[in-house]
Amino acid sequence: MREELLQLDKLQLNFNSEGLFVLNLVLAFIMFGIALEIDPKQFKNIINKPKSAIVGVISQFVLLPLLTFIFTLLVSDFITVGVALGMIMVASCPGGNISNFISHLAKGNTALSVSLTGISSLGAILLTPFNFSLYGNLYINFAKNHSDLVRPLTIDPMQMFITVFIILGIPLIVGLQFSKYFPKLTKKIIKPIKIFSILAFIGFIIIAFSNNFSHFISHFEWVTIIVFFHNLIAIFLGFYFAKLMKLTPINQRTISIETGIQNSGLALVLIFNPKIFPQELEVGAMAYIAAWWGIWHIIAGLTLANWWRRKLIPE
Repeated sequence: MREELLQLDKLQLNFNSEGLFVLNLVLAFIMFGIALEIDPKQFKNIINKPKSAIVGVISQFVLLPLLTFIFTLLVSDFITVGVALGMIMVASCPGGNISNFISHLAKGNTALSVSLTGISSLGAILLTPFNFSLYGNLYINFAKNHSDLVRPLTIDPMQMFITVFIILGIPLIVGLQFSKYFPKLTKKIIKPIKIFSILAFIGFIIIAFSNNFSHFISHFEWVTIIVFFHNLIAIFLGFYFAKLMKLTPINQRTISIETGIQNSGLALVLIFNPKIFPQELEVGAMAYIAAWWGIWHIIAGLTLANWWRRKLIPE
């Protein structure tokens, strides 16, 4: 397995600056759409009853990166540094926008889901660079003592901060202002924007995979196994941490989905940013982990939502 993944590390993916620009636009549009859904009253409710939101933020930004780091240490004999960093990158990102749709299907707390997506997206401006820099550097230092395959890598949290702020922060701020000053128009365009943004992101991932199809097929088995177990950890973490904190079943579902649905598109933007990871670095494995997350978490999320919707888990 390790030999297969070493080949994945060295892959030069068919992804150029034009593709990165399109992905940036898609993500910015998604964040704008999320901001349109955020009702200031939801934040007032969270301020009055903050427990669920606090549990969600801790699950996503504290526990998931930590457990991911521990998991990469436990399986370090079977994965490469690139694979580990890809997992840590995904775990450091905020929740994905499709989590709101999946929470609704799962009969979760949609208002909490939208609020958590907004909070995590804003929090990601600081927490995504911090978590990836912290756990990424810790893993690199660990790997240096266990492998001669580690290549020099300096993680620049400031450049990550700038990128995340541009991609997430600015569209969210613009969207919040837009909904404030144009409430009637906002109500008309929220649903079409949400549908279009989800389809645009899925379409982008599919096109990106089709351009690298032969590489993907060659390593499908191992990447799928890794992402499957990583995503399973995230879903179970969110659910059982919320259960431990004695939240209601509806909020347990929501936080499980918010923790298990990550903004893998942001991860790809960061990975392919030459100012963060220079082109001479081998980021093939990181990119494939993030890209397959973008597809797999939709499959896992819809499956989970259908299971909960059929009430196989008692209320």
